[in-house]
Amino acid sequence: MDDKNTLGLIAGEGRLPFLIADGARGAGLRVVCIGFAGSVNPELREHVDVFFTGAVARPARWMRKLRAHGAGRTVMVGTIAKTRMFTPWRIVRYIPDWRAIRIWYWRLRGMDKRNDTVLCAIADELATGEIFLEDSTMYCKEHLAGAGAMTKCRPGPSVQGDIDFGWPIVKKLGDLDIGQTVAIREKEIIAVEAIEGTAKMIERAGGLCRKGGWTLIKAAKPNQDMRFDVPCVGPDTIKSLAANGGRCLVVEKGKTIIIDKPDTIELADKLGIAIVGV
Repeated sequence: MDDKNTLGLIAGEGRLPFLIADGARGAGLRVVCIGFAGSVNPELREHVDVFFTGAVARPARWMRKLRAHGAGRTVMVGTIAKTRMFTPWRIVRYIPDWRAIRIWYWRLRGMDKRNDTVLCAIADELATGEIFLEDSTMYCKEHLAGAGAMTKCRPGPSVQGDIDFGWPIVKKLGDLDIGQTVAIREKEIIAVEAIEGTAKMIERAGGLCRKGGWTLIKAAKPNQDMRFDVPCVGPDTIKSLAANGGRCLVVEKGKTIIIDKPDTIELADKLGIAIVGV
């Protein structure tokens, strides 16, 4: 049964699932949430109508619960640290159900394990059970990045030169599905994001460029699937940039979510970080 007044929410770590839940309920929808055990913030249960926890490797359970509550339309947001899949005893920690086995050993057989490949395989498997993933930004569009400088802080000419230099590079990285982010100073690439994620990359860039003054550029993939893995920044990004010598954050307009956007922009101005939408 698909209830058009019900939205499913598959939730990982972070603040984004809260924004989606609050936005959907504000639009008059009933929200049924499956939160990944060990990742989801348990306080999310207070922001949804129905809440369950589920193991990341047990999609059959997610599907049964969502279908039972009429949540054919579903949004999947929040992070799951991919590095956890490369830990010792991962098979014991993530005992898969038959759906997970189908995804990993049939849908992904002979294919790479980059984010887009894995997430599309998950979406295809969910669709066989009439669970259809939707645009993950549809209930938080007020938090999407705008164009130009969004802060009172403005990038200087040298930083603008770094932006012009780095933008095509980060888009190429996205095309290769390696990462979404680069750190640049004086038209030199300091660091490139890979499996460690943006937060760890910022720390690495700070260690490699101790004089500071560098720019972080984060962009969507050229053919970004808005159902998942949409670029996301927020207060933690700003705090980390300030602590590690970053002075400008560049994001893609209309395709990057700025968590708690007004608060993030205010914090950036307080810490002297420019936020620019390209």
